[in-house]
This record gives sequence, C-alpha cells and structure tokens, in this order.
Amino acid sequence: MSVPDAAPTDRSGPLRGVRVVELGGIGPGPHGCALLADLGCDVVTIASPSQVTGVDVSREATNPLSRGKRSVEVDLKTDSGVAAVLELCDRADVLVDPFRPGVCERLGIGPDVVCARNPRLIFARLTGWGQHGPYAQQVGHDINYLATSGVLSMLGNEPDGPPTVPLNLLADFAGGGMLLALGVSAALAERASSGRGQVLDVAMVDGLAAIAGPFFHAVVSGAWGPRGTNLLDGGAHFYTTYRTADDRWMAVGAIEPQFYAALLDVLGLHDDPPQWDRSGWPQWRDRLGTVFAGETRDHWVDRFSGTDACVSPVLDPTEAVVDAHLRERQTIVDVGGVPQWGPAPRFGRTPGGSGAAVHPGATPLAEVVDSWG
Repeated sequence: MSVPDAAPTDRSGPLRGVRVVELGGIGPGPHGCALLADLGCDVVTIASPSQVTGVDVSREATNPLSRGKRSVEVDLKTDSGVAAVLELCDRADVLVDPFRPGVCERLGIGPDVVCARNPRLIFARLTGWGQHGPYAQQVGHDINYLATSGVLSMLGNEPDGPPTVPLNLLADFAGGGMLLALGVSAALAERASSGRGQVLDVAMVDGLAAIAGPFFHAVVSGAWGPRGTNLLDGGAHFYTTYRTADDRWMAVGAIEPQFYAALLDVLGLHDDPPQWDRSGWPQWRDRLGTVFAGETRDHWVDRFSGTDACVSPVLDPTEAVVDAHLRERQTIVDVGGVPQWGPAPRFGRTPGGSGAAVHPGATPLAEVVDSWG
C-alpha cells in the first residue's frame, strides 16, 4: 500500500503562533486539537503519569491524534503539577478541558482561577452532555450521545432492524472534535477585536443536533418515515448500495432526473421505473440488486466511468489510500509510516501541515516553558 508522503510543514497555517494547552483525554479532545495543530497551533498535551506508563518510546509514535503536538508529563494530583499547568496557561491562548464538569475546579485549574490569571485565555470545555443539565455528570460514550440526541434512531436501512452504529464518527469526531476546532477558531477571531478570552461549552449532543437538525424537521412534519424507507437512508432504489458478483459494493446516488436516467441507461433498464413512486421502491431495489449482482465491481466501475449517473465503488481504507483522485489531492497521506488525513480545508496563502505523532510525555516541560517565554 503506497500512500503519498505528507508535505513538509513549516507551521505556517492560519492559526500559526496560537498556543494551546490540551489536558490529555481520548477521542474528541485529541481529535479537535490535532485539527488545530494542522492549522498551525502550537499544541502541548498534558499527559498524566498513567498515560505515560508502559509507553515504548523506542518505537516511533504512530497515533494520528497526537500528530503535530508536543506532550509533557504532569501529575495534576500534585501541587507542582498544578503549578506547572497554571504557568503554561499564563502563556497560552487556549486551554482544552476534556473532563466532566467540576473536575478542573477540584484540581485548582478551573476557569475562575486560570482566566483570572490570563484574561485573554479561551477556556474550551469539551464534554458529551455539556456543562449543565440533568445528564451533565453522567458518564457516556459516542453511542449514548447518539441515542439521546435522536440521531441514532434514524440510522439504518431496515425498518424493523436495529439502528446502525456509525463507528464513533458522528458524536466524537464530527459533533465533538470538529465543533471544538470551530468554536476555538471563532473565539480567537472574536478576541482579536475584544482582547478578551471566554469560556466555551462544547457538548457533543449539541454538535449532533447541529448536524441532524434538518432531519428533525422532516420527522416531526411527517416527511420522514421509519428508517430504511426514506430518500437518504437506503430506502430509495436510486440512493443505496448494491452487492456485486465478487461480493463487493457499488454506491448509487442518482437523485436528479438526468442522473437517474443515466443510471437506468447503463443498467439497461429501459422500461423506466417511476422514480418517485415510493410504493415501488422495494421492488425496484430488488431489481437493481439483481442487475448489479450479475457483474463484478470492476465491471461496473468501467461501465459507469465517464457517465453522470452518480455511481461509485465502495472502497475500503486500503483501496482509498491509492485512489487516483485522493492521491492527487493528498487527501490521505503518510505521516511517520501511518496513513491518515491530509490537512483540510486547503488554504492558498497559509497552508496547514501534518506534523509527526508524539509519545505521551515525550517533551521536557522546561523545553515548552522556554519556547513560550
């Protein structure tokens, strides 16, 4: 598997010079801070002794969520550890708190303390449930936030089947890490005019609501039915996936009439099934399934090449990294021998970059203090 090497970075991204202290967590916090590092931020992760214990520093670091960062070992259960974090926050622009509400306060690094010392600091608090509400202190993971937000109930393509769990993409990364990076960027823009920092409440349930909001309206208005019976959830025969003769898959998204006509033309279905007659969707899904199952995926890729039918092969990760389009754009790149995402979005004048991964606690604290003056 050959993946393009990431372009060397000089940390010239649009957020170059912004100093971020990331309290070490899992999932959305590291993801959001990796995105900020891609944009040029100088991110320093605070790793606890337990996160450092057992790490084999003789092997190259490969965790994509630690890329482009530095990491220092600090024990926040000690006075000296708290003092070290406070000293870093005095020099920082952003502090990312991934803990449950009240934890930073109990440690002595809550916003009442830290922001009083550095009024320009952006104190970004990232949780699943948010800083207040009946569930604020409740534990949870991506699937729990999906379930409670109403989003999980809509995922899946079988009306009587269970909801489909979409990895931890939606709550942790889209509704968490991405929302964190957006919120911090917006707060930095506001601070440029006001000169003041602020506290951000970044909740994954809020992010999920922002992503799924248009579908909430569709459900309550009656325009959206049970999962697996609708336009965009596999219910329509022209917006779903089909198995091929070699047990691979093709994805079809021929919504517009001209694209639908191109789809039928390639498949040789000239009796023109009525596209928007929902009562016929199951029948036509079966019929298209039979046609696709008669040939291999490569056959269909060749047949649909150059058409406007909105049909694509379903690639697995090992295939995606060598796809011609993704290779040319460096959408997936090699960083330290590990395939991972290329920095996005693309900035014409101040491009971001993909830094190397780092082991927890690998950076001497004094090095960070010295570099931050």
